[in-house]
Amino acid sequence: MSYDIPNFSPAIPELLVFSLGTLALLVQAFWGQKRPAITYGFVQLTILLTGFFTLGYLNDSTVLTFDNMFILDKLAVILKLFIELAVFLCFVYSRVYLAENNMPRGEYYILGLYAMLGMMVLVSSHHYLTLYLGVELMALPVYAMVAMKRESGFAAEAAMKYFIIGAMASGMLLYGISMIYGATGNLEFTTVASAIANTAIEQQLILVFGLVFIMVGIAFKLGAVPFHMWLPDVYQGAPNPVTLFIASGT
Repeated sequence: MSYDIPNFSPAIPELLVFSLGTLALLVQAFWGQKRPAITYGFVQLTILLTGFFTLGYLNDSTVLTFDNMFILDKLAVILKLFIELAVFLCFVYSRVYLAENNMPRGEYYILGLYAMLGMMVLVSSHHYLTLYLGVELMALPVYAMVAMKRESGFAAEAAMKYFIIGAMASGMLLYGISMIYGATGNLEFTTVASAIANTAIEQQLILVFGLVFIMVGIAFKLGAVPFHMWLPDVYQGAPNPVTLFIASGT
C-alpha cells in the first residue's frame, strides 16, 4: 500500500497558528500569570506572522490538497487576511478592559487564537468534513470565552445557552451532511454540486432536506437571521471583549 504525502504548503498559516498557539499555552503557564503582556505580545506576533505568510499566497493560483478537502484560492486568502485583521484589532481593544476587570487575559488571547484557526479552516474548506471541523473549532473556544467572567451569573447563563444552541446546530449540520452523503456518495463540494445538477428534480428530496439541515445548522452557528435568537442573551451576558470578538471575528 502506497501513501502520498499531501502538500502542506497551502496550510502553512493554519499550521503556524496551531503550533504557535500550543507554544502560547506554555508561555502562559510559565510566565503569563505574572506578566500577562508576554502572552499578549506573543499572540499578536503570531497573528502578524500568520498574516505575513497569508499575504504571500495572494497572487498564487488555486491549490487543492489533503485529498481535495482543503482549498487555497484568492477568495480564501482575502477572507483569511480580514479574519486576522479583525482578531488582531479585537485583541488591541480588549486589552484595557481585561486588565481593569481582572479577567484571565492570557486565556482570552489563546482561546481567541484557536477560534481564529477555526475560521481560517472554515474559509478554506472544500469538503463537508473540513467545513464541520472549521465550524466546531471556531465555536468551541468561544463557549469558554463567554463564561470567562466566572463571578458573573449572566456570563454563565449566556455560555450555557450558547452551548446548548451550538450543540443543536452541530447535530443539524451533521444530520444534513449524512443525508448529502447518502444521496451523493461523496462530501466534496464540487462533486456534490455536480450530483445535484445531474439529478432529476423529482429525485432530489433527500438532497433538499440535507441542504436545508446544513444551512440551518450553519445559520445557527453564525447567528444569521432568522436563527439569531441566542445572540441578544449572549451579547448581554458575555464580557465586552468577548462580545466584540463574536460580533467582529466570528
